Amino acid sequence: MESKKATTYTYKVDDSASRMDDILDASDNDYEDNKNSIPARDKLTYKNGYYVNVTALFIDIVDSSKLTDGHKRPTLAKMYRAFLSECVAIMNSWDMCKEININGDCVWGVFETPKKADVDNVISVSAQLNSMIKILNYKLQKKKYDTISVGIGIDDGRALMVKAGYSGSGINDIVWMGDVVNTACHLANKAGRGDRDPIIITEQIYNNLNDKHKSLFSSYTDGQITRYEGNIVRNEMEAWYKENCK
Repeated sequence: MESKKATTYTYKVDDSASRMDDILDASDNDYEDNKNSIPARDKLTYKNGYYVNVTALFIDIVDSSKLTDGHKRPTLAKMYRAFLSECVAIMNSWDMCKEININGDCVWGVFETPKKADVDNVISVSAQLNSMIKILNYKLQKKKYDTISVGIGIDDGRALMVKAGYSGSGINDIVWMGDVVNTACHLANKAGRGDRDPIIITEQIYNNLNDKHKSLFSSYTDGQITRYEGNIVRNEMEAWYKENCK
Protein backbone atom coordinates (compact mmCIF):
# COMPACT_ATOMS: atom_id res chain seq x y z
CA MET A 1 0.00 0.00 0.00
CA GLU A 2 1.19 3.52 -0.78
CA SER A 3 2.56 5.00 2.46
CA LYS A 4 3.64 8.49 1.42
CA LYS A 5 1.63 11.19 3.17
CA ALA A 6 0.15 13.66 0.72
CA THR A 7 -1.41 15.90 3.36
CA THR A 8 -1.25 16.53 7.07
CA TYR A 9 -4.47 16.64 9.05
CA THR A 10 -5.83 16.32 12.58
CA TYR A 11 -7.69 13.11 13.25
CA LYS A 12 -11.23 13.67 14.52
CA VAL A 13 -13.41 10.91 15.93
CA ASP A 14 -16.63 12.44 14.59
CA ASP A 15 -15.21 12.55 11.06
CA SER A 16 -13.96 9.00 11.43
CA ALA A 17 -17.38 7.72 12.48
CA SER A 18 -18.99 9.53 9.55
CA ARG A 19 -16.54 7.97 7.08
CA MET A 20 -17.30 4.52 8.51
CA ASP A 21 -21.01 5.08 7.90
CA ASP A 22 -20.39 6.27 4.33
CA ILE A 23 -18.43 3.11 3.55
CA LEU A 24 -20.68 0.63 5.36
CA ASP A 25 -23.91 2.15 3.98
CA ALA A 26 -22.77 1.82 0.35
CA SER A 27 -25.04 -0.35 -1.81
CA ASP A 28 -24.06 -3.96 -2.50
CA ASN A 29 -25.22 -3.31 -6.08
CA ASP A 30 -22.12 -1.19 -6.64
CA TYR A 31 -20.04 -4.38 -6.80
CA GLU A 32 -20.23 -5.42 -10.46
CA ASP A 33 -19.40 -8.74 -12.13
CA ASN A 34 -16.71 -7.99 -14.71
CA LYS A 35 -16.20 -11.69 -15.54
CA ASN A 36 -12.77 -12.24 -17.19
CA SER A 37 -11.79 -8.62 -17.80
CA ILE A 38 -9.81 -6.72 -15.16
CA PRO A 39 -10.99 -3.07 -15.16
CA ALA A 40 -8.66 -0.09 -15.19
CA ARG A 41 -7.71 1.27 -11.78
CA ASP A 42 -9.37 4.61 -12.49
CA LYS A 43 -12.77 2.89 -12.60
CA LEU A 44 -12.51 2.14 -8.90
CA THR A 45 -13.89 4.44 -6.23
CA TYR A 46 -14.01 4.03 -2.46
CA LYS A 47 -17.55 2.62 -2.72
CA ASN A 48 -17.60 0.27 -5.71
CA GLY A 49 -15.77 -2.92 -6.69
CA TYR A 50 -15.52 -5.55 -9.42
CA TYR A 51 -15.76 -9.33 -9.37
CA VAL A 52 -13.25 -10.80 -11.83
CA ASN A 53 -12.07 -14.27 -12.77
CA VAL A 54 -8.27 -14.19 -12.49
CA THR A 55 -5.16 -16.28 -11.93
CA ALA A 56 -2.96 -15.37 -8.97
CA LEU A 57 0.74 -16.23 -8.66
CA PHE A 58 2.76 -15.77 -5.46
CA ILE A 59 6.51 -16.22 -5.00
CA ASP A 60 8.35 -15.85 -1.71
CA ILE A 61 11.72 -16.71 -0.17
CA VAL A 62 11.85 -19.88 1.93
CA ASP A 63 12.91 -19.23 5.55
CA SER A 64 13.82 -15.63 4.77
CA SER A 65 14.07 -14.82 8.48
CA LYS A 66 17.16 -17.05 8.73
CA LEU A 67 19.03 -14.82 6.29
CA THR A 68 19.35 -12.19 9.02
CA ASP A 69 21.55 -14.57 11.04
CA GLY A 70 24.47 -14.40 8.64
CA HIS A 71 24.27 -11.06 6.87
CA LYS A 72 24.41 -7.38 7.75
CA ARG A 73 21.42 -5.27 6.78
CA PRO A 74 23.02 -3.58 3.71
CA THR A 75 23.83 -7.04 2.33
CA LEU A 76 20.29 -8.25 2.98
CA ALA A 77 18.93 -5.12 1.31
CA LYS A 78 20.91 -5.88 -1.83
CA MET A 79 19.82 -9.53 -1.84
CA TYR A 80 16.16 -8.60 -1.41
CA ARG A 81 16.34 -5.86 -4.02
CA ALA A 82 17.86 -8.22 -6.59
CA PHE A 83 15.17 -10.83 -5.90
CA LEU A 84 12.26 -8.39 -5.90
CA SER A 85 13.52 -6.49 -8.94
CA GLU A 86 13.68 -9.54 -11.19
CA CYS A 87 10.42 -11.06 -9.97
CA VAL A 88 8.69 -7.80 -10.88
CA ALA A 89 10.57 -7.60 -14.21
CA ILE A 90 9.44 -11.08 -15.24
CA MET A 91 5.79 -10.58 -14.27
CA ASN A 92 5.69 -7.10 -15.79
CA SER A 93 6.94 -8.44 -19.14
CA TRP A 94 3.62 -10.26 -19.66
CA ASP A 95 0.70 -8.14 -20.89
CA MET A 96 -1.77 -10.40 -19.11
CA CYS A 97 -0.26 -9.46 -15.73
CA LYS A 98 -2.47 -6.59 -14.59
CA GLU A 99 -1.39 -6.10 -10.98
CA ILE A 100 1.93 -6.66 -9.18
CA ASN A 101 2.30 -6.35 -5.42
CA ILE A 102 5.28 -6.58 -3.07
CA ASN A 103 4.73 -7.68 0.53
CA GLY A 104 8.01 -8.10 2.38
CA ASP A 105 9.91 -10.87 0.61
CA CYS A 106 6.84 -11.90 -1.39
CA VAL A 107 5.90 -10.76 -4.89
CA TRP A 108 2.52 -11.61 -6.31
CA GLY A 109 0.76 -10.91 -9.54
CA VAL A 110 -2.82 -10.96 -10.78
CA PHE A 111 -3.20 -12.27 -14.33
CA GLU A 112 -6.06 -11.87 -16.79
CA THR A 113 -6.66 -15.40 -18.09
CA PRO A 114 -9.93 -15.70 -20.03
CA LYS A 115 -8.58 -18.61 -22.13
CA LYS A 116 -6.97 -21.90 -21.16
CA ALA A 117 -3.88 -20.90 -23.15
CA ASP A 118 -3.51 -17.92 -20.82
CA VAL A 119 -3.30 -20.24 -17.82
CA ASP A 120 -0.53 -22.15 -19.62
CA ASN A 121 1.29 -18.84 -19.98
CA VAL A 122 1.15 -18.29 -16.21
CA ILE A 123 2.92 -21.64 -15.86
CA SER A 124 5.57 -20.24 -18.22
CA VAL A 125 5.89 -17.24 -15.88
CA SER A 126 6.55 -19.60 -12.96
CA ALA A 127 9.20 -21.42 -15.03
CA GLN A 128 10.92 -18.10 -15.75
CA LEU A 129 10.90 -17.20 -12.07
CA ASN A 130 12.33 -20.58 -11.14
CA SER A 131 15.14 -20.24 -13.70
CA MET A 132 15.87 -16.68 -12.59
CA ILE A 133 16.54 -17.92 -9.05
CA LYS A 134 19.31 -20.19 -10.36
CA ILE A 135 21.00 -17.19 -12.00
CA LEU A 136 20.56 -15.07 -8.88
CA ASN A 137 22.02 -17.80 -6.67
CA TYR A 138 25.07 -18.03 -8.91
CA LYS A 139 25.65 -14.30 -8.45
CA LEU A 140 25.03 -14.53 -4.70
CA GLN A 141 27.62 -17.30 -4.43
CA LYS A 142 30.17 -15.17 -6.26
CA LYS A 143 29.68 -12.51 -3.57
CA LYS A 144 29.96 -15.21 -0.89
CA TYR A 145 26.38 -14.52 0.18
CA ASP A 146 23.89 -17.20 1.17
CA THR A 147 21.80 -18.61 -1.66
CA ILE A 148 18.01 -18.62 -1.50
CA SER A 149 15.22 -20.99 -2.37
CA VAL A 150 11.65 -20.00 -3.17
CA GLY A 151 8.11 -21.24 -3.15
CA ILE A 152 5.66 -20.44 -5.94
CA GLY A 153 1.89 -20.93 -5.61
CA ILE A 154 -0.73 -20.53 -8.34
CA ASP A 155 -4.53 -20.64 -8.27
CA ASP A 156 -7.39 -19.61 -10.54
CA GLY A 157 -10.78 -18.29 -9.52
CA ARG A 158 -13.04 -15.37 -8.74
CA ALA A 159 -11.78 -12.34 -6.82
CA LEU A 160 -13.24 -9.02 -5.71
CA MET A 161 -11.17 -5.99 -6.74
CA VAL A 162 -11.65 -2.91 -4.53
CA LYS A 163 -9.91 0.36 -3.78
CA ALA A 164 -8.97 0.85 -0.13
CA GLY A 165 -7.44 3.70 1.83
CA TYR A 166 -8.45 7.13 3.07
CA SER A 167 -10.24 9.30 0.52
CA GLY A 168 -8.44 12.58 -0.09
CA SER A 169 -5.20 11.51 1.60
CA GLY A 170 -3.47 10.14 -1.47
CA ILE A 171 -2.84 6.94 0.48
CA ASN A 172 -4.63 4.04 -1.18
CA ASP A 173 -4.14 0.72 -2.87
CA ILE A 174 -6.01 -1.96 -4.81
CA VAL A 175 -7.05 -4.88 -2.64
CA TRP A 176 -7.86 -8.30 -4.09
CA MET A 177 -10.21 -10.39 -1.98
CA GLY A 178 -11.16 -14.03 -2.43
CA ASP A 179 -10.08 -17.65 -2.16
CA VAL A 180 -7.97 -17.46 -5.33
CA VAL A 181 -5.58 -14.97 -3.70
CA ASN A 182 -5.57 -16.69 -0.31
CA THR A 183 -4.96 -20.14 -1.79
CA ALA A 184 -2.12 -19.01 -4.07
CA CYS A 185 -0.46 -17.36 -1.06
CA HIS A 186 -0.96 -20.51 1.03
CA LEU A 187 0.58 -22.70 -1.67
CA ALA A 188 3.60 -20.41 -2.02
CA ASN A 189 4.15 -20.83 1.73
CA LYS A 190 4.08 -24.63 1.28
CA ALA A 191 6.16 -24.85 -1.91
CA GLY A 192 9.90 -25.46 -1.67
CA ARG A 193 9.58 -26.61 1.94
CA GLY A 194 10.28 -30.13 3.14
CA ASP A 195 9.87 -32.55 0.23
CA ARG A 196 7.69 -30.20 -1.82
CA ASP A 197 8.80 -28.93 -5.24
CA PRO A 198 9.22 -25.17 -5.66
CA ILE A 199 6.01 -24.75 -7.69
CA ILE A 200 2.59 -25.88 -6.44
CA ILE A 201 -0.67 -25.41 -8.35
CA THR A 202 -4.29 -26.20 -7.60
CA GLU A 203 -6.36 -28.84 -9.36
CA GLN A 204 -8.28 -26.00 -11.06
CA ILE A 205 -5.04 -24.78 -12.64
CA TYR A 206 -3.91 -28.30 -13.57
CA ASN A 207 -7.18 -29.10 -15.34
CA ASN A 208 -6.78 -26.03 -17.56
CA LEU A 209 -3.25 -26.90 -18.72
CA ASN A 210 -2.24 -28.44 -22.03
CA ASP A 211 -0.89 -31.98 -22.01
CA LYS A 212 2.74 -30.85 -22.20
CA HIS A 213 2.46 -28.74 -19.08
CA LYS A 214 0.41 -31.39 -17.27
CA SER A 215 3.24 -33.87 -17.79
CA LEU A 216 5.59 -31.58 -15.85
CA PHE A 217 3.56 -31.83 -12.64
CA SER A 218 2.86 -34.70 -10.26
CA SER A 219 -0.07 -34.94 -7.87
CA TYR A 220 -0.04 -35.27 -4.10
CA THR A 221 -2.67 -35.06 -1.39
CA ASP A 222 -2.80 -32.20 1.08
CA GLY A 223 -5.29 -33.50 3.61
CA GLN A 224 -8.27 -34.30 1.39
CA ILE A 225 -7.28 -31.85 -1.36
CA THR A 226 -5.35 -32.81 -4.48
CA ARG A 227 -2.46 -30.50 -5.36
CA TYR A 228 0.13 -30.64 -8.13
CA GLU A 229 3.82 -29.83 -7.80
CA GLY A 230 6.70 -29.36 -10.21
CA ASN A 231 10.22 -28.02 -10.62
CA ILE A 232 10.00 -26.58 -14.11
CA VAL A 233 12.37 -24.17 -15.83
CA ARG A 234 12.46 -22.00 -18.97
CA ASN A 235 14.70 -23.68 -21.56
CA GLU A 236 16.24 -20.52 -23.03
CA MET A 237 17.09 -19.22 -19.56
CA GLU A 238 18.64 -22.56 -18.66
CA ALA A 239 20.78 -22.34 -21.80
CA TRP A 240 21.89 -18.84 -20.78
CA TYR A 241 22.70 -20.10 -17.30
CA LYS A 242 24.87 -22.93 -18.61
CA GLU A 243 26.70 -20.57 -20.94
CA ASN A 244 27.24 -17.66 -18.56
CA CYS A 245 27.19 -19.01 -15.02
CA LYS A 246 30.35 -21.10 -14.90
